[in-house]
Amino acid sequence: QVQLVESGGGLVQAGGSLRLSCAASGRTFTNSAMAWFRQAPGKERDFVAAIRWNSGITYSADSVKDRLTISRDTAKNTMYIQMNSLKPEDTAVYYCAATKTILSTTYYPRQAYQYDYWGLGTQVTVSS
Repeated sequence: QVQLVESGGGLVQAGGSLRLSCAASGRTFTNSAMAWFRQAPGKERDFVAAIRWNSGITYSADSVKDRLTISRDTAKNTMYIQMNSLKPEDTAVYYCAATKTILSTTYYPRQAYQYDYWGLGTQVTVSS
């Protein structure tokens, strides 16, 4: 059974930093994409950043790419996102997601419906 477990959320002041982790288990993700999405109250779930697990190629939303860095540790089967210069508008529940096996090396999913597995989320609150 696939499990994605997020951790590292919390309350931080504007301008601060947080590092979120997503521990994956239950299958190999070698040919998958793993991503971070976020959802603020009353809003849709938005793409933040993703990484192709085997190549390490990353891609992110334009709105956050200068402040958020995604990475992974293949030995630990864990994905991270380092968030710097946090703003109150970054407040949201952050979700980890993963796809099933992707055959194409040029496929970089950004939509929630393209992901097959989801974690339960971790709350990030940025105070002004």
